[in-house]
Amino acid sequence: MRHDTDTVASHCPYCGEAVTLVIDCSEPEQQYIEDCEVCCRPMIVTVCVPEEGPPEVWLCDENAAGGPP
Repeated sequence: MRHDTDTVASHCPYCGEAVTLVIDCSEPEQQYIEDCEVCCRPMIVTVCVPEEGPPEVWLCDENAAGGPP
């Protein structure tokens, strides 16, 4: 298990602006809600942290069904 943090750049599913997320890599799978730093709308953040390499992150709007593609 990793015990670090990592930053991931992505885009808001609402406004399309670039956002930077700080990911806690101590949890291998996680899902939470974080407000966009640009438009302040709530994004569902789904994270998968592999043993090695960067975290995989998917962002979707709060009304989206399902999870990562």
